[in-house]
Amino acid sequence: MSDLQAAPLAQDLRAVYPSLRGKRVLITGGGSGIGAGLVEGIVRQGARVTFFDIADADSHALVDSLADAAHKPAYEHVDLTDVPALQASIERLVDAEGAFDVLINNAGNDDRHTIEQVTPDYWDNRFAVNLRHLFFAAQSVAPGMKASGGGVIVNLGSISWHLALAELPLYQTCKAAIEGLTRSLARDLGADNIRSVCIVPGNVKTPRQEKWYTPEGEAEIVGAQCLKGRLVPDDIAAMALFLASDDARLVTSHEYFVDAGWR
Repeated sequence: MSDLQAAPLAQDLRAVYPSLRGKRVLITGGGSGIGAGLVEGIVRQGARVTFFDIADADSHALVDSLADAAHKPAYEHVDLTDVPALQASIERLVDAEGAFDVLINNAGNDDRHTIEQVTPDYWDNRFAVNLRHLFFAAQSVAPGMKASGGGVIVNLGSISWHLALAELPLYQTCKAAIEGLTRSLARDLGADNIRSVCIVPGNVKTPRQEKWYTPEGEAEIVGAQCLKGRLVPDDIAAMALFLASDDARLVTSHEYFVDAGWR
């Protein structure tokens, strides 16, 4: 692998989207992994970012690392499986500081599980973690977006169900449903100038993903990609920045793969 393929783009070479400056952005699951990359990328655009998570140590460390930003991000401890708490948090934030311009539904959990291990309670839990909160977060931000003339909802899907990866039946069911939800939101909210899009990441190198893959396993994934670089959170953030910006003003209802051509 060449150095060009291996290294993410340097910060001073990245695109700048002036339309994101000062925008109110809510990101779920922003404390680590892809979510942290999203928080950092959008904060560096001059946006005003709030992110929800339950990983306090990681989240506070991320906020501290961005203390020099024009608008330091705000962290809120919110359990997304508690829908009333999620809705109350969004309502309080909108009442205090105004409507959100962008919602990025990122939070999820890809714990491995077999068909035999699934119980009704586990089914309900996985859907609460990976699907339910996306709808209710969108439902909660939509009135403010309508009142302010528009907005953007970015949902995070997954390459997993497109590849039918093993030991993820419930996760993949949820991620497939997210693509349907994205299109439904796009249709029903489009008349109010609210766009809804979905990013489909490939295998992104994060500390969590490193739990599942040996170096040999990572090499196998890269070998199956058309492009031989290793995806990192910045690669997903780069797509999110474009989709959230006014440069994508007529982009809605579809999925955008960032997977290095993994087949």
